[in-house]
Amino acid sequence: MRVFAFASAISLLALAGAGDAAPRRAASLNLCTDELLLMLADTRQIASVTHLAQKPEETSLWREARRHRANDGSLVSVAAMKPDLVLTMGGGGRDRIRIAERLGIAVIDLPYPQSIGDVEAAIARVAGALGQAQRARPLLARIARLRTGTPARSVDTIWLAGGGRSVGPASLAGAWMALAGFRQRALPGDRATLEQLLVRPPSVLLRSDYRSGQYSGEQRWLSHPLAKVRSTRTIMTDGRPWTCMGPLLVGEIERLKGIRVPGARR
Repeated sequence: MRVFAFASAISLLALAGAGDAAPRRAASLNLCTDELLLMLADTRQIASVTHLAQKPEETSLWREARRHRANDGSLVSVAAMKPDLVLTMGGGGRDRIRIAERLGIAVIDLPYPQSIGDVEAAIARVAGALGQAQRARPLLARIARLRTGTPARSVDTIWLAGGGRSVGPASLAGAWMALAGFRQRALPGDRATLEQLLVRPPSVLLRSDYRSGQYSGEQRWLSHPLAKVRSTRTIMTDGRPWTCMGPLLVGEIERLKGIRVPGARR
């Protein structure tokens, strides 16, 4: 199935690149499509990314993003730049698409990914639309290697962010974790409580550092003495790629996969 998934992504990449000429100027209206555009496009093709992509606390691609004009996530904010292609995710209504069509702008509205296969499909679709199939192939190959090289270990893990926020084992985040050998524990409402961490600590606490320097109630929660479970191995993870859980997460999963967890309960 893993080989089939990779072959399907490559096939989709070939089909996507077989259409019209590549756009000269492309803009993104969503942080998650910002990442795809910045990773797959030639820099000369990028007309604009959202202001979120230019913030260090939101994405590791902020330096590259600051080389391009920012927008506020609306079609109006990029229309004057006259892009040939607009990327967005999660819908913006048919009205946005009809307005774009009247302006001669093609729109790719990607669904939020629910599986790693969806991430591969998004990479292939965007790369094909940009005429940059060669930029997608190494990225798809890395995902394929993660799929086929999943560690034999399956370590009981809780992914933890501010306020006890976690993820579900069957979620996209859980699927990425599994590729690194970490098994997300099922939690009611996908949240961990301080009592759960104390009474039944996981083998690994995978702690997101997203906005860790921000003064807020959610971040103070992580500083509580009960959140520092001594019998648990705490591994910090860059929380920024987990926002979109797209191709930018590949490098983080490769890093996590390489971490040894001696004596971990399975």
